[in-house]
Amino acid sequence: MSGQLAITLIHSPNGCPPKQRATVEALGLRKLHHTVVLPDNPSTRGAALKVRHLVTVAVLEAAAE
Repeated sequence: MSGQLAITLIHSPNGCPPKQRATVEALGLRKLHHTVVLPDNPSTRGAALKVRHLVTVAVLEAAAE
């Protein structure tokens, strides 16, 4: 896996279990429609998978050098 992931919060974590709210916060997402760019690795993909009903994930490919 190479490149980066653009993760956007599309639904509020209010009413979700505390572990899911903590995962959203750990990803660096603060407000609705906030997007963060994180490295594409298994831990980031796993965190995004835990809260897949709250976020959208886009794969950003590395620029050719």
